[in-house]
Amino acid sequence: MRPFGDATRRNIEAACASFARLPDAAEPSALKRAAVVLALTESSDGDDTAFLLTRRASSLRSHRGQWALPGGRCDAGETPIEAALRELDEELALKLSADAVLGLLDDYPTRSGHLITPVVVWAADSAAIKPNPDEVASVHRIALDTIERDEAFDFTAIPESARRVIRFHHQMSLIHAPTAALIYQFREVLAGRQTRVTELEQPVFAWK
Repeated sequence: MRPFGDATRRNIEAACASFARLPDAAEPSALKRAAVVLALTESSDGDDTAFLLTRRASSLRSHRGQWALPGGRCDAGETPIEAALRELDEELALKLSADAVLGLLDDYPTRSGHLITPVVVWAADSAAIKPNPDEVASVHRIALDTIERDEAFDFTAIPESARRVIRFHHQMSLIHAPTAALIYQFREVLAGRQTRVTELEQPVFAWK
């Protein structure tokens, strides 16, 4: 249990600071830059710290109806942190400054041609959350103790790849990479482990 408050914020910020991100590639990547947010806030029952997970609107052109962390493509000249904070505002009406950023996880290259930077932020005023219906069908608070359970994640194989497919079990649903991989790495960071996830595979339906 991690009660939502200053002590938990300091502990998570210290865990992120102790995490050594993979170095950026020496050559510019052909992948499109994107950013997602692990926004930490109060859990639904108020007893724990949680992160925000969304269900994408059914009207979206890509990945409609899927579980996702708030985020999207970086605009021209925008840093991943700037993109993450902008997307959080556009999707959930959460306006945060750079002071809310606790750290970054490893960039994750997707099969659909994006390089995603996960940004961990502290969202103190969760009462301000207002999902944008054009982008978000629903928003959910996932308590951190949920992802720390042994049975929260599993790994499976597919004939199309030699890489392991990661799955996050949530409310009778299976959430896949990239979202599952990023949540899994955050779980490992909280535990003080330097676990890499870039080789964890996505299901075939997410390759487009």
